[in-house]
Amino acid sequence: MRILAALLAVVLLGGCVKGEDSAKAPAATTTLRLDYAYNNPASLVLREQKWLETGLAAQGVTVTWQLSAGSNKANEGLRADVLDIGSTAGAAALVARANGTPIKTISVFSQPEWAAIVVPKGSAITSVAGLRGKRIAATKGTDPYFFLLRALDEAGLKPADVTVVNLQHADGRTALERGQVDAWAGLDPLMAQSETDAGSKLIYRNVAFNSYVVLNARESFLAAHPDLAQAVVNAYEKARRWIQDNPDQAIELYAREAKISPAVAKTVLSERTRLDVDPVPGAAQRDVFEKILPVLVADRNVKSEQAARDAIGTLLEPRFAAARSAT
Repeated sequence: MRILAALLAVVLLGGCVKGEDSAKAPAATTTLRLDYAYNNPASLVLREQKWLETGLAAQGVTVTWQLSAGSNKANEGLRADVLDIGSTAGAAALVARANGTPIKTISVFSQPEWAAIVVPKGSAITSVAGLRGKRIAATKGTDPYFFLLRALDEAGLKPADVTVVNLQHADGRTALERGQVDAWAGLDPLMAQSETDAGSKLIYRNVAFNSYVVLNARESFLAAHPDLAQAVVNAYEKARRWIQDNPDQAIELYAREAKISPAVAKTVLSERTRLDVDPVPGAAQRDVFEKILPVLVADRNVKSEQAARDAIGTLLEPRFAAARSAT
């Protein structure tokens, strides 16, 4: 009897405590996990201005930031569920989706001319055709790599006609400047800085081969927290307007955060970045995808052509950008 009474008391006490806790406990804190990248100036603006942190604090939402060294790293973060929303090149998002990463592109921020084919100062190579048999640094899974594939294809070369040295962007720049490779599929702002500091030369440029800066979110996150996804899209729209309205401050902030010179920051923001693009994912992105699809399939960047076509049909989610505001 004593044991039974003691057990009953524990159950009753536990019920009372649980009731008190449920009545008094605040709502569980949600963490919004975002990336920032030196090739995405808007992310640097958002991280500096803390608009999301301020706007979401009342909801008990904590915002965390993770540095992405390239689109491949942002996609790794999304795939591993350590990021909720990440910024990548559009083509990189397509490849990730085609290979099974459950993401959606929810907004388009800009169309940068951030990739080109670069050779070191004094190089005799003057065209893509001259790359046959050469060593080229590139970061697989990113726009510069896909840019390289399209440039080679346009010049009548196959990937097998060159040796691709798979290096992260910063390491590719170093390898180029040290003479360890003959060329580099470069990415700004590293590319512009290499032009300034080391006299590196851009031998092939084509803005049409660059596939926009896009925001991608995990599908499970969109289902659970559409309000947070909308808040991020709205914040990016605010960052776009802030950069346009405050060009000098934007250049200063970009130079400081990316650790580049103001002259390089100005080149990237003023000369190589189009901000006046439609942020709603749609026909412009699909057009780029259709053009790059053959080289992605030929280079086996995707599981199959059908997987890539399915990804083109399912990747873009326009509702958040269509409902955007910059307040």
